[in-house]
Amino acid sequence: MKTDILIIGGGIAGLSAGARLAPHATVTLLEAETATGYHASGRSAALYEASYGKPSIMALARASGDFFLNQSDYLSPRGLMLAGRADQAEAFASECAEMGMERLSPAETLKQLPILDPEIAAQVGYTPEAWDIDTDRLMQDFAKTIRAHDGQILTKSPVTAITPGRRWQVTTPGARYEADLVINAAGAWADRLAQMAGVAPIGLTPMRRSMARVAAPEGMDPAPWPMIFGVREEWYMKPDAGALLISPAEEDPTTPHDAWADDMVLAEGIARYEAFVTTPVTRMISNWAGLRSFAPDRNLVIGADPVAKGFFWLAGQGGYGFLTCPAASQLAADLILGRPPQLEADIRAALSPGRFGR
Repeated sequence: MKTDILIIGGGIAGLSAGARLAPHATVTLLEAETATGYHASGRSAALYEASYGKPSIMALARASGDFFLNQSDYLSPRGLMLAGRADQAEAFASECAEMGMERLSPAETLKQLPILDPEIAAQVGYTPEAWDIDTDRLMQDFAKTIRAHDGQILTKSPVTAITPGRRWQVTTPGARYEADLVINAAGAWADRLAQMAGVAPIGLTPMRRSMARVAAPEGMDPAPWPMIFGVREEWYMKPDAGALLISPAEEDPTTPHDAWADDMVLAEGIARYEAFVTTPVTRMISNWAGLRSFAPDRNLVIGADPVAKGFFWLAGQGGYGFLTCPAASQLAADLILGRPPQLEADIRAALSPGRFGR
């Protein structure tokens, strides 16, 4: 089966890139699992907030703002709060300034989040410039765009071999594909995929992050509450469809696999959250974990491999995949189609796989 572009990985990275490229080339996307968005993308508490992370991530997030805020309706208001203890004053002030937050009085805090304990949360910052992302609909719409331009999305298609040549040969249990360009959007498996293709790995590290969905406090509707972080992201809570998502926000290095939550780590995160509120967690509804994959410098990796012709990296999203996908996919498409990229040269250099000196 011949195609112009073969994308390996059906998470938000692969789907968004495919949607950008499908109007200009024949696109085939291969996903190993039974559905797209099966791993990290399907387990994300995604938020659009453009003033958090490394400079390259903030640049991608800001460049994604027009898509999210003006061209689409994938966002709904959420707001973002930061809570710190009295002994965290220095770190709190730094993070509050970094995210452009205003400090709230105890009365203002309780109006926004009535369960917060003002005796523990001695300092609170808030910004309304944060929105929930409708991740499922976004992925579905990217998939629809690919199919509308005669592209293919094939699930249950794990790659078993990749052979370079005049055209790349990619083998799955059910078929063999030929493509001029292979896009490595395999998430936690991106380095393994590169090695399968004879391409030097980047050094990506999958990091586990656990999540619990718990019942909201009895008699309370959490829908209007903001998402809230602890200082240094020691925990976070986000309202979710009448319940609460709570995470210890851990980054535990691991290997690529179908991740699950660690009970002890999850319990520690819930305890950190409970220390800041007046209503304890009474019931866990479900829990899960996802893998957030980082390059050694924690910047995304977007660009053609400097050695392997026709091999393109779209990896290392590190939990910022949804936040950055409009601009990241636009940059990938611009580089592949030979168009002038809209991002500044220093940002492109920070994202390029060539930065690893291979």
